[in-house]
Amino acid sequence: MIKLRAALAVASVLVLAACGGGQAGSPGSSGGSATGGLTDLKVSVIPIVDVAPVYLGQQRGFFAEQGLKLELVQAQGGAAIVPAVVSGQVEFGFSNLTSLIIARSKGLPLKVVAAGAGSTGEQGEDFGGVVVKGDSPMKSAADLPGRRVAVNTLNNINDTTVRASIRAVGGDPKGVDFVELAFPDMLAALDKGNVDAAQVVEPFLSTALKNGDRLIASNYVDTAPGLTIAGYFTSQQTAAAKPDLVKRFAAAMQKSLQYATDNPDAVREVLPTYTKIDQALIGSLRLPKYPTAIDPASVETLTKLALQDGLIQTAPDIKELLP
Repeated sequence: MIKLRAALAVASVLVLAACGGGQAGSPGSSGGSATGGLTDLKVSVIPIVDVAPVYLGQQRGFFAEQGLKLELVQAQGGAAIVPAVVSGQVEFGFSNLTSLIIARSKGLPLKVVAAGAGSTGEQGEDFGGVVVKGDSPMKSAADLPGRRVAVNTLNNINDTTVRASIRAVGGDPKGVDFVELAFPDMLAALDKGNVDAAQVVEPFLSTALKNGDRLIASNYVDTAPGLTIAGYFTSQQTAAAKPDLVKRFAAAMQKSLQYATDNPDAVREVLPTYTKIDQALIGSLRLPKYPTAIDPASVETLTKLALQDGLIQTAPDIKELLP
C-alpha cells in the first residue's frame, strides 16, 4: 500500500507544485537515528522568504530544545516535496495549502502539523500581488479578463487567488489567459510584452516595483482576511507511528514562527544564508506573516476555490488534513 501511495504521489507531481517545478536535492533515507542525544530529522523546504522561521529556529536552538537535530533539504520547487514525504525520504516538508488540499483529495496520506506563512492582510502591502508595467492601462483586477497573466504553476494557489481578486471587484475570471512561468522569468516576460500581468511574490515584487512596474491587486488579501498560505506537513504514517516526534517538531516550529514574528530584522538577516536574494533588496522586502496556527477558515476558503475552479472534484476531509 505504501508503494502504491508513493507511486500516486509521483504521478501527481505536476499538480502538486508548491512554488514551481523542480527536483529536490537527494534527501536520502528517513532519519530517526540519534546524534549526540538528539534525534536526526530531515525537513524538505524551498529557498524562499516563507521558510525563514525554520532556519531561525535551527539557529536559535529551538529544535535542539525539543531533542531534534534538523537537516534542511532544499528543493528547487515544491513538486518533489510531497512524494519525498509520502515515501518516507524525509519526515516533514513545506508546501502551500492548495497543493496539500489537492493531494489529500487524491487520497495521498498527508497531515499538516504546523503553520508556515500567511498574508499580511494589508492591501498593497502584502508579500505577493499582481503587477503590470508602469504604462499599462490596467488599473485593477477588474481589467485582467482577456489578458495574459503569468503564474508560477497552473491550477494551484496563485491562479485561484487571482480569480478570487477578480470576483472581489465584480469581474468574471473565466476570460483570463493564465500562462505558466517560473517566478524568475516573469518580469522579463512582462517587460517584453509576452504577458500583460504577473502574479509575483518576494523578492520579485520588490524588484518589479523598483523597476517601475505597478501593483494592481493583492490577491491573497482579496481572497480572505489573514489568509494562511502554507504549512509544514508529514505523512499520516509518520503521524501515527511517531506522535511524540510530530509533537516536538510542531512545538519547535511554533516557537520559531513566533520568534520570526517578533524579530523581523532577524528574518532579514537569515535570508542570505539560504537564498540568493540580492542584498540590496533585503531591507525593502515585504515579509509574510508567520502565524503560529493554521487558520481553518483559510483552508475552507482555499478548498472552495479549488472546487469552484476545477482543481479538485471532491473536497477532502479538512479535519483529517489539519492538526
